[in-house]
Amino acid sequence: MMAALGNNTGAGSEAHVMGESGEFKMILVVRTDLKMGKGKVAAQCSHAAVSAYKQVQRRNPELLKQWEYCGQPKVVVKAPDEDCLLELLSHAKEVGLPVSLIQDAGRTQIAPGSRTVLGVGPGPADLVDKVTGHLKLY
Repeated sequence: MMAALGNNTGAGSEAHVMGESGEFKMILVVRTDLKMGKGKVAAQCSHAAVSAYKQVQRRNPELLKQWEYCGQPKVVVKAPDEDCLLELLSHAKEVGLPVSLIQDAGRTQIAPGSRTVLGVGPGPADLVDKVTGHLKLY
């Protein structure tokens, strides 16, 4: 089992439905210091994507429709450690993006409570890029 943490309850404002580019995406940020296997990474990313989807479905269904219209783009990138993940979480909340921080139950490869993946978005691509655009592809 896992827990999704850090849902956007920050500044109270969510990302505007239309970004400058009119494009939308979701970024899944994976911690590389945990040395998770491919299957573990896939599962953790899936948890983050589903959690983010459910959150936006409740809070901003119009944004969700726009993201679906764009083909639901998802990109997986790397973060070196938990500190980086938490900095990204804070920045994403500050700009009003939905976030989903996944905390693993620790039944298989990693310690219980490890924060494994951060989902950022779905949101306007230009806004998401301001938070995660500097990260390398996974």
